[in-house]
Amino acid sequence: MAVGLGLSIGTVNTVSALAEEGSGRADASRRLRLRPSPSAPPGRRRSQQQAITRRTTLTFDSTGMTRVGMIPRHGRAITEFADLTQRSIGQARLGHRALSQADLVAMVAESLIGEALQDHRGVKGWAETKPAGRAGASVGITLTHPARYAPEHIQDLRSALDALGLNHVALVAEPIAAATWLEADRGPLMPGLALVYDLGGTSLDITLVRVGAGCPENPIVGEPLRSPSFGGRAFGAMVAERAARARICSGSLTVASTDELRIEHIRHSLELVYRCLRIADVTMADVDCVLVVGGAARPVEVAQVLAGELARPVITAPDPERTIADGAAILGRRAAAEAEQSTARQHGRRSGAHRAATRALVLSRRTRRRLTRVAVAAGMSLGGVGLAFALPADGLVAGLSQLGLR
Repeated sequence: MAVGLGLSIGTVNTVSALAEEGSGRADASRRLRLRPSPSAPPGRRRSQQQAITRRTTLTFDSTGMTRVGMIPRHGRAITEFADLTQRSIGQARLGHRALSQADLVAMVAESLIGEALQDHRGVKGWAETKPAGRAGASVGITLTHPARYAPEHIQDLRSALDALGLNHVALVAEPIAAATWLEADRGPLMPGLALVYDLGGTSLDITLVRVGAGCPENPIVGEPLRSPSFGGRAFGAMVAERAARARICSGSLTVASTDELRIEHIRHSLELVYRCLRIADVTMADVDCVLVVGGAARPVEVAQVLAGELARPVITAPDPERTIADGAAILGRRAAAEAEQSTARQHGRRSGAHRAATRALVLSRRTRRRLTRVAVAAGMSLGGVGLAFALPADGLVAGLSQLGLR
């Protein structure tokens, strides 16, 4: 059974999701089930859909062991390292080793993979004695990254993963993983364009992605755009500023006022949407749907404003923060399933060749026995000629043909 593990390491939160193959009587095709982790260690919380979400923090104990998602009472937690385009921390140090931001992201991925393998060791389909994603295992692992990463950022991340022995971990852009979830949840989709509106804790990312049959290997259209002016932190700063003004004016900021601020916040973000469309030389009429993802996209006002202003269908998962990780898990499961099928085909070819060789050997022995019996019979019928006994078994047919006995 193929299993996929998806990892989404964001600046604020990190989400890991698991997908495996299942079946249902209502659908003859294979369906996906998202598996929870049997236990949630301290520092991790579960959503209602049982995905594991934790803070993107990294600490090391006295032995150098990596711990993710924990804020120690004493000591320092490394934060703000997940975005490789923002050189915010420079280099961290572990003993005498300098760690880049890519190294820290790879260490987070290594820790999450280790936890998942340990938590699900008893689940059917997880190999206990074989590394994840290696030959013979049925686990595919996918790590997402922002679509705006330049080739050198992706190469840095790839090198950091390989240095930890995680060369089997696939890298995929976040909007591509989100579109994969969309197709698995709502598909099959007609060929078209989806606008991925990723409202996270520190930024807003807008990307156009081709969906449906016939998509190219890189389905991203135009240029992905990012703005730190929108997102959870930007909205929180705006609310704090308005609350301070309200206190000065001897008033208070009500819940209704906060909702109005969020609506204003989302409306102002539409300029980034229209800029992305202009770069791709398309309009909203060319877009089939808007996929809303990200932890800051949970409030219903986000989808309502986008649906009203853009006049296109808006799709939001029950927990938009885990959409990218879910899509990555689906991609990992597909890769694992393809590896299993390839292994099965190779085994089938080897088994077929072995059976053919065995059958040929059996036929060769059987044919030789029959020809020997024919030779004996032919020699007895010819009496004093003695030709049949002089001929070897392989040349018997030619000899009999010359005598007119075949």
